[in-house]
Amino acid sequence: MTAFSVVLLAVAVLVLLLTATPVPFPRSPGDAAGRAEAEARGVPLIYWRTGCTFCIRLRLALGRSGRRAVWVNVSRDPAASARVRSVNDGNETVPTVFVGEAHRTNPAPAWVRQQLGH
Repeated sequence: MTAFSVVLLAVAVLVLLLTATPVPFPRSPGDAAGRAEAEARGVPLIYWRTGCTFCIRLRLALGRSGRRAVWVNVSRDPAASARVRSVNDGNETVPTVFVGEAHRTNPAPAWVRQQLGH
């Protein structure tokens, strides 16, 4: 195997890891626990889905500060999915970010960073 093949394989594995798994995201506490945690800590609540390129873009753009937000996977919790659909005309559009009762769908990373206090 050539060095180029090894690098190409490593890049392919990294892309697969970022797009098909929840690895770059903190644990998903579920909707009820996520709401309570976000409120108690005063941080954004971000609804996301495994494989969502917009979610991955937001997570990567936030960098280390993104770990301070609460991330809830809508694929794992029907209540989370229902909340996202309730504010997106019945669509499960993610990322949907709540700060208190206010929400934004697919917000700019700069806005989320501002809500995190950066």
